[in-house]
Amino acid sequence: MEIYRVGGAVRDTLLGHPYHETDWVVVGSTPEEMLAAGYTQVGRNFPVFLHPESKEEYALARTERKTAPGHQGFAVHADPSVTLEQDLERRDLTINAMAMDDDDTVIDPYGGKADLKAKRLRHVSPHFVEDPLRVLRVARFAARYHHLGFHIADETLALMIDIVGAGELPRLSVERVWVETEKALGEQHPEAYWRVLANCGALQVLMPELAVSQGIAALARTAPNTQRVEARWAALLADLPDARALKACERLKVPGRFTLLATKVSTWRTKIKAAVRNAETCANLLTGLDALRRDEPFEGFCETLLAMEQNAPEAEQSIALLRTVRKAAQAIKASDVAREGLVGTDLGAAIRSAQIERIRSTLRL
Repeated sequence: MEIYRVGGAVRDTLLGHPYHETDWVVVGSTPEEMLAAGYTQVGRNFPVFLHPESKEEYALARTERKTAPGHQGFAVHADPSVTLEQDLERRDLTINAMAMDDDDTVIDPYGGKADLKAKRLRHVSPHFVEDPLRVLRVARFAARYHHLGFHIADETLALMIDIVGAGELPRLSVERVWVETEKALGEQHPEAYWRVLANCGALQVLMPELAVSQGIAALARTAPNTQRVEARWAALLADLPDARALKACERLKVPGRFTLLATKVSTWRTKIKAAVRNAETCANLLTGLDALRRDEPFEGFCETLLAMEQNAPEAEQSIALLRTVRKAAQAIKASDVAREGLVGTDLGAAIRSAQIERIRSTLRL
């Protein structure tokens, strides 16, 4: 049995970057031997085991053969005869196809170190085209390493275009697409992810709304000003009418907090200046954000607009004023307006009327 550190941990070690997870490959072993050594099997489609102490994943060396369309259409073969080089060959990029032994010696059969030095994202083998998810993964790595000057090899981009042209992307589950997208939104340059998708034709398939919007440029301006991934997603969709922003969120089954913030920003971004000059409109905005009861998504809304309009005094003044009137409206309590016999919807209407008057007086309208 031989055990090697593989994948991202090796790549990031060579780049001098921190990493949070370590994947391991075990060569020359069987499931029975792993179980006897105290490992716990967790993989159903291929043998993956959890270390009895560290709980890190240890996978038996394996090969894969394409048997059906899509990301999961593979037959897996794992037995003691599979070599480390064969296991590494099935990986997407050469920079992810390196291993390291106990002595920290790097095993690099496909030129990953040279590609790191050249700042090049290059596929390992022609089998790259068999998995459509690799289009998104390469785009995500382009976003992750954009600040270091990495680029996609021409021949790899050509294969990505082939994957899109073959109609493979619609076979990906929307949940898997969102996993890659959310990770990309957290990178230093998330706009690079979307630009790669545009360059290979995937954007028109996965997010056709963005193909004709200014969303990618808005994301590029916004990302340096906020680490909040929901805010970055909202900036990406802010140029769309709220109905189209909602449709985009629903197509990818985006989590509710992303959808809510994106649709509110899309609706109110260009109206915020007018909203803080009209008490009723301002009350409607606060109610729509549930801002009189909760901090979120109100604070996310404010942070997103400020990030999108960095160094814009009018935007800063409007958000400051909105926060002030929110506090004023929150100060209204049921006991302030309660009268004998006033209950239910009548009480609610009285509270709202008092809140609007408080907002009006705060705005000095």
